[in-house]
Amino acid sequence: MDFAFQNSIKEPSEVVGRYAPSPTGHMHLGNARTALLAWLHARRQGGRFILRFEDLDHTRVRPYAYDSIRQDLEWLGLDWDEEHIQSERLDLYEEAFQKLETYPCTCSRKDILEAASAPHGAEMVYPGICLQGGLKPERPQAWRWRVPEVSIRVSDHLVGPITQNLPYDVGDFVLKRNDGVFAYHLAVVVDDADMGVTEVVRGMDLWTATPRQVALQQALGFPTPEYWHVPLMTDFQGVRLAKRNGAPSVHDLRNHNANPESIVSQLTMGLGYDVPGTITPRELLSSPLTKLDNSYK
Repeated sequence: MDFAFQNSIKEPSEVVGRYAPSPTGHMHLGNARTALLAWLHARRQGGRFILRFEDLDHTRVRPYAYDSIRQDLEWLGLDWDEEHIQSERLDLYEEAFQKLETYPCTCSRKDILEAASAPHGAEMVYPGICLQGGLKPERPQAWRWRVPEVSIRVSDHLVGPITQNLPYDVGDFVLKRNDGVFAYHLAVVVDDADMGVTEVVRGMDLWTATPRQVALQQALGFPTPEYWHVPLMTDFQGVRLAKRNGAPSVHDLRNHNANPESIVSQLTMGLGYDVPGTITPRELLSSPLTKLDNSYK
C-alpha cells in the first residue's frame, strides 16, 4: 500500500485533518506514526489540523495523558490549529442521538452469545433480543440504533472498498451504553461533521467499523470525509504495538533525551520513504518524498 502525500486534492481552505487519541496512557510509536501521517497529509495540502481527545470512556482515561500527548506531539514537531475534548461536547451527541430511531437494550454479552447462533463476520451480530420483547427491566439500559435496511459501500484510498449490509453484517449497534456513555461511533461522526473534517487518517483497526459510521452520517445528513486507513505498526514479532503490550512510549524516549528528528526519520523510513537520518516534520513538508517500496513496515 502506498500512502501518497498529495499536494493538492482540494482547495487548501477546504482541507481539515485530525488526530484523535484516547487519553488512556502515554503515546506509543504507532500512535506517533499515525499522528505524523495525518499531520503531513493535511499540511501538505495547506489544510488545518485538529487535535481531538476522545475521552468518553471515563473508566479508561488517565488524567496525565492529555498533557503527555500534547508534549509528545510538540516534541516531535507537530502542531495543531484547534483542540477539542469529547467529554466537553456531550450536548452535541445527545442532540444527534435524539434524531435517530433507537430502542432500549438490557442484554449482557452472555445473552447475545447464547442467542447469536451464527455470527456473520469477525463481530457478533446482535440478534434483536430486546427489540423482540426480551427487555429485562431490572437491568440498566443501553440504547441501540435500529439500523436501516441498506448496504453501505465505503472507499478507502489505501485499502480499497468495503461493503456491508447493515442488518446482516452489523446489526443494531449501541449508541449509548448502559452507564450513559455515548458510543464512539456516534461521537466521532458528530465531531467530524461539526469540525468540518474532510480527511480521516487513522489505524486499520477502525476500517471495518467505517460503514456503520457512514450510515450514521447519512442518517444525520452529514457529509462523508475521505478515508485513509493505515496498517498498524508492529514489533519484530509482528505483534501490534499497544500500551497494554508494553510498547515503547514517546514520553520515555523524550525523557531519555532521544533525538526527535531521528524518531521522525525512523517513522518515515518505516513507511518506505528515503529520508535523511534526522529530519523534522516541517522539513518533510517541503521535501520530495521518494518511495523505496510499496508497503508499510
